[in-house]
Amino acid sequence: MKTADFDYDLPEALIAQHPARVRTASRMLHLVGKNGQLRDRQFVDLPTLLRPDDLLVFNDTKVIKARLHGHKDTGGTVEVLIERVLPSGEGGERIALAHLRASKSPKPGSGVVFAQGERARVVRRVDDLFELQFAGEHSVYEILERIGEVPLPPYIRHLADTEDESRYQTVYAKHAGSVAAPTAGLHFDAPMLARLAEQGIERAFVTLHVGAGTFRPVRDDDIAKHVMHSERYEVPVETLAAVARTRQRGGRVIAVGTTSLRTLESAARDGELVAGASETALFITPGYKFRVIDCLLTNFHLPKSTLLMLVSAFAGHGNAMFAYRHAVENRYRFFSYGDAMWIERA
Repeated sequence: MKTADFDYDLPEALIAQHPARVRTASRMLHLVGKNGQLRDRQFVDLPTLLRPDDLLVFNDTKVIKARLHGHKDTGGTVEVLIERVLPSGEGGERIALAHLRASKSPKPGSGVVFAQGERARVVRRVDDLFELQFAGEHSVYEILERIGEVPLPPYIRHLADTEDESRYQTVYAKHAGSVAAPTAGLHFDAPMLARLAEQGIERAFVTLHVGAGTFRPVRDDDIAKHVMHSERYEVPVETLAAVARTRQRGGRVIAVGTTSLRTLESAARDGELVAGASETALFITPGYKFRVIDCLLTNFHLPKSTLLMLVSAFAGHGNAMFAYRHAVENRYRFFSYGDAMWIERA
């Protein structure tokens, strides 16, 4: 298939710039993959679509304040977006890979100065990223929490504020490391989670740290030539056991978000689901054989994006594109702060 097969017309007015008044107040488009049937719902209808034997799998990654503003030692301004903090064994969490925007790319050995006197040295270029080593005793995470900004997606036009610090984060976020939120989870609040628990719906967690590459468009018209960015993930043994219990009792494994789906499908890429930590560059396109996930809760994704291709693989390409046209015609809100889709696999 071609990248153009995943294009659709989206009026800019439908790109949500702010979250809904409350987390659960979004709309939800219900798509049945086996026949393409659509139904307009509200997110609060979710409990009526679930069965006591079902398992919801959430991504408990936590968005870090990954955007920094500073200047080079030579005076030019620099904007830094931290992509990944390297493990403690590689510099005490004081080394990070980052996207760097400047009028002229800094050379290895040059310095960058940030707010409150924080400094970093450019170590080397790593493909499209720069390796930065931060000075002082504080870890990159501590520095970001103190002087960083919430890294809102490029299609959100306002500067990050206090509302974004709370709403561009799931209520169950636990493990710091993402530069973009797993947005399907933004619709859940504590009362909704409690209601699902009372209903007997089991839940489990995985961790996938979302990188900025999630917003990178597919540039080649031949999707087979696209190279996915790599992301870190972990599947706990408890989640492995929860999936096994669900299968045993005839329930459905439901991914809350494409990140949860990619994590579990990546962990089962050799045919059997395994626990542990690894990296994934799994690119799911139509024709992919799903091994783990039965239903998907997700938001609406960008035209020509890898995530729309994933949705098309899960729901059927024709079904997915028809659903997106329906969503545009009925003025659903799109992207990170937008409305949800509930998809039953084709």
